[in-house]
Order: sequence, then C-alpha cells, then structure tokens
Amino acid sequence: MKLVSWNVNGIRASVKKGFEDIVKEFDADVFCVQETKAQDDQVAEALKEITDYELFSNSAERKGYSGTGILSKQKPVAFNKNMGVEIHDLEGRITHSEFEHFHLVNVYIPNSGSGLKRLDYRAGWDRDFTNYLKELSKSKPLIITGD
Repeated sequence: MKLVSWNVNGIRASVKKGFEDIVKEFDADVFCVQETKAQDDQVAEALKEITDYELFSNSAERKGYSGTGILSKQKPVAFNKNMGVEIHDLEGRITHSEFEHFHLVNVYIPNSGSGLKRLDYRAGWDRDFTNYLKELSKSKPLIITGD
C-alpha cells in the first residue's frame, strides 16, 4: 500500500497549483493532507474532480484554520474525527481511518505558538494524543502520518 502525507497549506490554493495532477502522478492508495484551511464542504468542493478516491475530512470550528483529510482508494472499515477530547476536537486536527489490518491516523499537531503562548495547551495535547494512540493500538497496529 502506498501512502502519501502532505501539508497542503490550504487545499483550495493547492488545487489551483495542480494538486489533482500530483495525486494522479503519485497514484497512491491513500493521500493524507494537513492544514486544509477549509470547512468540510469546501474541501469536498475543491477536490470534486478527484474521483478515484473517497474523501474523509475534518475541519476546524474556526473557518480558514487547520483541518485534515484522507483521500483513500479503498473504503475504510470506519472513519472517525478527533480524539474525543473537546478542547482539542474543535480544531479539526485528526482524521482516522480504520482499515482491516491497521489504523491510519492523520494529524496536524498544534505548535506552541509565538512566544510559547500555547505551551501549556501543547503539553495537554501531547498527553491526550498519546493516550488516544495507546487506546487505538490495543486493537490493531498504527500508521501515523502528518505534520
């Protein structure tokens, strides 16, 4: 299985710069994208010409901020957004597809911000994300992609 992970820094801008052609050229089974900077419906609209893949996305509550997505040729057994911790789940930073033999977690990890303003938040994120991954790993191996 061929997986590609890419911080697109805005899915609509990436599409204007040839994202669709790159997806075709790579011919990966799965594309994981981070920092879509768009709502789920906007991501779907931007990627509507990519028809060989199913799209699973997760947008931030705040428009134009963060967001992740998975494009997969194979339909996963299940798709989930977020880790189940409300403070983190508002930012659209996780897309998780469960396949028959593994979990695929695509993540856009928050940084601590300029002047380390979000350092405490980041420390909480790291703890909660680690717990989330530990729980998933109890049932199947993990593949983690992201930025």
